[in-house]
Order: sequence, then structure tokens, then C-alpha cells
Amino acid sequence: MAKKNYDVIAIIGPTASGKTALSIRLAKLIDGEIINGDSMQVYKGLDIGTAKITADEMEGIPHHLLDIKEPTESFSVAEYQQLVRAKIAEVNARGKVPIIVGGTGLYVQSVLYDFQFTKEEVNEKARTRYYQELEKIGPEAMHAKLAMLDPETASSIHPNNTRRVIRALEMVELSGTSKAADEHNRGDISLYNHLIIGLEMEREKLYERINLRVDIMLEQGLAQEVRSLYDAGIRDVQAMKAIGYKELCAYFDGFVSYEDAVNQIKQNSRRYAKRQLTYFRNKMDVQWVGTDWAQVIAFFGE
Repeated sequence: MAKKNYDVIAIIGPTASGKTALSIRLAKLIDGEIINGDSMQVYKGLDIGTAKITADEMEGIPHHLLDIKEPTESFSVAEYQQLVRAKIAEVNARGKVPIIVGGTGLYVQSVLYDFQFTKEEVNEKARTRYYQELEKIGPEAMHAKLAMLDPETASSIHPNNTRRVIRALEMVELSGTSKAADEHNRGDISLYNHLIIGLEMEREKLYERINLRVDIMLEQGLAQEVRSLYDAGIRDVQAMKAIGYKELCAYFDGFVSYEDAVNQIKQNSRRYAKRQLTYFRNKMDVQWVGTDWAQVIAFFGE
């Protein structure tokens, strides 16, 4: 890490790696304010399952872009990019250091680099038509349809991820641009003097931490949190695709046992952590540190 005055700092890492605790310590050290870098913590009511920081845990440090969306609303990386860049300017203007904290790599990357997105158009008629078609022909056939129109994108989306399949079909229909082509508009030129700090640990230890955290979430009332959303009729929306929520909804629907749902939460969390690490290492210039943070604290504490 090269010593300099940074416009923005990002703390990333897989789920359960200790990002929140480090962010509070660093914010106190450098007079920082924290910006949410998790795609699901923007939603109200998704607290336990997203490991959202509590008011007590904030220790007086200002936090931004938490609880800004209702769980029924959609949220895109393009919207996130716009909001966070404005927030960085606002925090900088106060003479503070913005610290983006989260595990959603694409969100963080879209802010720090010259990503350009095609206009996010929403055509409710087209979306409704695709979902009606999905009910008739099933996810495999819908995925095959996407494969004919945009094979590159289809190869990166699992057939069961119907929301992404339909979004990709919408993009082709509404803009004539494939999702894969849109990816090519995502640059690698840095827009800020920034530092990305990544937390890493031995894989087996990380998986143990993930399994333990799921157990703790359940003790804290995760099932009750999901049930309240489920009973309110909040089901087939973006927010409820979050890990922990979709598996428990399947349990409430009677498709799986409670034990199986819990095992799936743990398994999906471990798989997500693996994907996070792969993304961070392939897409961003990260300064990796151990979970004891000694290197970070010594660096900024000089």
C-alpha cells in the first residue's frame, strides 16, 4: 500500500470475513464515513440475514445507503453507481474520507472505475409477458430462448436464475443490445485516487465462520424475520432472492424441511464466498491483508 491521501477507500472480502468491524476501526482512525457496498443491505426489513450493522455497532460513525429501498422495490447497479458517486462527493466536501464497505464486487467496481451502462429501461408489459411465458414453458425453455438470442450471456446464467434470464431477454428486446455487449462498456480506468483493502483467510476457516454465522443468525431470529416478509406477501421480488431468505421461503412453502433449508443456506453462503473471492481477484486491484488488520492499522496510524 502506497501512502497517499485517498478520495475513497473500499473494504471488501467474502461474507463473514470481518469487514464491518474493520470499517469501524478504520473510520475512527481516519475520520471516515461509511457507505454501504452490499446489494441487499439497501432493503428495509432485511437485517439479520444480510448481517446489517446495528445502531450500537456503528459507534457513532455515519453510515449511508442502508435501508433506502422497500423490499418490494427493484435496485440496479446503475442506480447504486449514481448514488454512491454523489455520496463520495458529499463526504469529501465535508473533509471526511468515504469508506465503501461490502461484498458486492460489481457494485464497488462500478463506482471506482469508468463503468458505463446502457439505459435501464423498464417495460412492464414485456416483463409481464416473459413471466407468463415462463409459467407456460418453464425455466429450461426460457433459458434456451435466451441462448438463441444472446448465447454469451446465457452461458453465464443458470437456467433456474429466471430473474436474470428475463432481464437479459428484456435487454435484447428493448435496446437491441445483449447483456454481454453491455459488459464491454465497463471500463478499467480508475476515476478516483482510491485504495481497495481486501480481507482474506484460509478457506477452511472462512467456511467455519460462515457456518457459525448462519447458526447465530438463526438464533437471532432470521426465520422470524423472513416469515414476517413472507406473511406480508413479499415473495417473488429481488430482495427475497437473497441467501437466507429464498431458502426459508422454500421451507415455508413446504418444499424442503427446516433442516434442509438451513443446510442450503450454509452451502449457498459458502458458494457465494467462493464467487466473491474469484471476482475480487480477477476484476480489481486489491491490497489483501489478514484478518488481524495489523497492516492496515499500522499503515493509517503512522
